[in-house]
Amino acid sequence: MHCALSSGRAPVNIVFAISEVEELVKTGGLADVGKALPLALHALGEDITIVMPYYRVLDEQLNLATVTEPQTLFTEGQVYHFNIRYLQWHDIPIYFVDSPEHFMREGLYANAFDAYDDNGERFSFFSGAVLQTLKAIDKQPDVIHCHDWHTAMLPFLLNHEKSGYFKDTATVFTIHNAAFQGVHKLDTIPYLRHHPDISNQVHGGYVNMLQCGIEFATKITTVSPNYAKELLTDLGSHGLHERLVKRQADLSGILNGCDYTQWNPETDTFLPENYSTENFHAKTSCKRVLQEKCGLPDNADIPLIGMVCRLTEQKGFGYILPILDDLIKHNVQMVIVGTGDPKVCMDLGEFAQQHPDQFAFINGFSSEHAHLVEAGADFFLMPSQFEPCGLNQMYSLAYGTIPIVRSVGGLKDTVIDHSNDLDGTGFVFDDPTPYALLTCIRRALLAYYEDKAKFREMQLRGMRTRFTWEAAAKDYQQLYTSL
Repeated sequence: MHCALSSGRAPVNIVFAISEVEELVKTGGLADVGKALPLALHALGEDITIVMPYYRVLDEQLNLATVTEPQTLFTEGQVYHFNIRYLQWHDIPIYFVDSPEHFMREGLYANAFDAYDDNGERFSFFSGAVLQTLKAIDKQPDVIHCHDWHTAMLPFLLNHEKSGYFKDTATVFTIHNAAFQGVHKLDTIPYLRHHPDISNQVHGGYVNMLQCGIEFATKITTVSPNYAKELLTDLGSHGLHERLVKRQADLSGILNGCDYTQWNPETDTFLPENYSTENFHAKTSCKRVLQEKCGLPDNADIPLIGMVCRLTEQKGFGYILPILDDLIKHNVQMVIVGTGDPKVCMDLGEFAQQHPDQFAFINGFSSEHAHLVEAGADFFLMPSQFEPCGLNQMYSLAYGTIPIVRSVGGLKDTVIDHSNDLDGTGFVFDDPTPYALLTCIRRALLAYYEDKAKFREMQLRGMRTRFTWEAAAKDYQQLYTSL
C-alpha cells in the first residue's frame, strides 16, 4: 500500500480504463499516454490500477493466469462471460478483460485497414466489463479515468449503475483525438441495445460514443490547452462543439509530456554519434548518415527538412504537395518518412524519382529512421490541419531540429515563433493554405542562411525546453483531488 503523500493526504485511488499501453500493445499515441501517465502518477505516490482488453497478441506474449472466478455480465438482452487476468507491471497492477469473442483477433481495432464491424459492441462491452472487474476484485476507486471513444460509454454506464457500488466514484474522460468518435448503429451493439436509458443517446439510429463520454463524465480533459479551446469552436471540434460548450466549465487541456528516456540525443542508440548542447557539432555526422541512407548528396551546408508521420490529410499534405515544385527551387533537401494514403505515397514517390538530389521519400516506418530524421535534419515539418497534442515537435526541439508548424492544438502550445528572437524556438504559420506554408518555410531558410550564430542559439534554446510527464501528472493530480 502507498503511504500518505508529501501533502499529508491519502493517495487518490485511480483506475485507468484504456485500450492500449505502450510496451504491451500499441497502435498510436494513446498507448504512449497509457504507459507514461500511470507511471508518472505512481511515482508521485498515487494508487494506480489499469484495466484493459486481453488481445490475442498479449495472450501470445504473456499467457497470464486468471485471478478470479469466471465472470458473468448480464445486460437487458444478453449474458456475457469473461475471465480476468492479471499482471504486475512496473509496480502497477493491470487487470485484463479476457473475452475471446471480442478480443482474440488479429488486430486491436481492425484487420489490416478495415475496422471491425462490431467495434461499437466490443468496446461498449469492455466499458461494462471494467465496472464488473472492479467489483470482482473488490475495488471502489475514487476516479475512473477513461480514454478516447473506446471507453467513452463507461461514464454513461456508471451513471445508470443501480447497485450503489460506485456511488463515490467520479469519472474523468480524456479526448486524445476528437476526429475519432466511435459512431455506431445501435442495432450493431447488443450490449447497449436494450439498455433502459440508451434511447436519449440515439440519433438517427446511431450512438456517438465520444458524445456520451462528454455528456456523462464528471470532468473532461484533452491533451493540450490550445486543443481544449479549439474543441469549443465549430471548426476545431468535428461537430461536437455544442456539447462541449455546455460542459465548458468541466473541460480542461493538460499538455502531454514527452518521454525523454527514449528521445534524448545524448543517449539515443539509433544515432551514429550522440550529441548535446555542449557537444553540438556531432549533430553534423547524424545529418551525413541521414543523407547517405536516403541517397541524397552529402552536404553539411544545405538545409535539410525532415518529416515523419502518417501520410494523411490531417498531417497537412494538402498544403505540402502543391508547393513542392516551388520549394525545391531553393537550395534545400527534403526527407519524408511514413505510410498511409496510397495517393499521397504515389505522389511523393514520383516527386522523389524526378528530384533524386533534393527529395527523398521512404515509404514505411522504422524507429531507426524516425530517430535519424529527428537528429539529422535541420528542420522538422508539421503543417497539420489539426494536432491535439503532437509529439514530434517536442522530439525535434530536444534534438536541436527546428520545427516548422501550423498554429494549431499542441503545436501552438509548444513552439514559439522565431519572430521573437529572444525566445523563439521554431517557425509558426496560421493560414490553412499551401502559400502560407511556403512563406513560412522561406522564412525558416532565410534564418538558416542569414545568421548562423542566431540560428544555433535557437537550436540550443529548443534543446533546453522540457515538457515532462511529471508536470502533466501534477496537473492531473490537481484535477483528481478537486473531484
